[in-house]
Amino acid sequence: MKPNKPPVMPLRNRITVFSVEYGSVEVDGAALVVTDARGIRAQLPVGVSAVLMLEPGTTITHAAVKLCAENRTLIIWTGEAGVRLYSAGQEGAAHSYRLLRQARLALNPKSRLAVARAMYRMRFYEEPPRKRSIEQLRGMEGARVRAIYRRLAEEHGVDWQGRHYDRADWGSQDPVNRALSAANACLYGVCHAAILIAGYSAALGFIHTGYPLAFVHDLADLYKMELAAPTAFRLAAESEQNLDRRVRHALRDGFRRVKLLERIIPGIETLLDAGEGKQGMPEELGGCRVETARPEDAPWQHRPRLPDAREVAAELQSDRPPKPARSKPPSPFDDIDDGLPF
Repeated sequence: MKPNKPPVMPLRNRITVFSVEYGSVEVDGAALVVTDARGIRAQLPVGVSAVLMLEPGTTITHAAVKLCAENRTLIIWTGEAGVRLYSAGQEGAAHSYRLLRQARLALNPKSRLAVARAMYRMRFYEEPPRKRSIEQLRGMEGARVRAIYRRLAEEHGVDWQGRHYDRADWGSQDPVNRALSAANACLYGVCHAAILIAGYSAALGFIHTGYPLAFVHDLADLYKMELAAPTAFRLAAESEQNLDRRVRHALRDGFRRVKLLERIIPGIETLLDAGEGKQGMPEELGGCRVETARPEDAPWQHRPRLPDAREVAAELQSDRPPKPARSKPPSPFDDIDDGLPF
């Protein structure tokens, strides 16, 4: 007979993220122990965490990986503050209904278009034109993005010849294109981590489809023109010296300060609500065991709104601490905070 094991805590009741930087992760008895660069040891509550984020300078033992797998804790290897995601351990730690729901919405033409329209609304703060296909919406977005690039170039006095980059020849890019590529990579890393932590698929996109990072690019596009692009143009205008590193560090510190990763995770489900229509989610996709939890322990039960990109951009430019979450957030697609500078 197999020995009895304690029950695994439901993912929705767990702390979202534990991050380890410049340390080692190992097992001591039945506990996960982290030792930092100064030799200070501390127990890590692996059973109550949703994801263990391993930043640069961190090592982990085989036993520690096994313990995380047994407790359904996702391990991801990232750059500093999660701005790049290099690899992930056991995926699908969350309940599978989130993945099934995403697949159902992405494969149905009507619900896919509804989610795509909601993304357009969030990105450009206006209702998309009626009777437009996803391909037409994608073309409209491209035109708007090119106009935003031209405006940023004029504001910062940067010579702009269009968005051109060659992954095989990084040095051939002009400074502002290198800065944009570095900034986008940071944003992709955070969004990729959020998708894996929440139990969705990075490949099942709504506007982008047909490649492994389609949903990552869908989610990142909601913030790219408000967060990544302005930072890239501003730093490119200041100096070309160490430009890639300066962009990464600026966004790393900004994302950490406003807790962008933790703010995106719960809101993904709210974004998908737009594809359900008035009938809401069918019961068969919520067929997991009923698990009672306090509201503060169940972030995915709240249906909180995806954070407005202009709010996050304003916080990145401010020295003030992030705003506290609202007890009753408005609709995720309301055009709010019109007085912000972005």
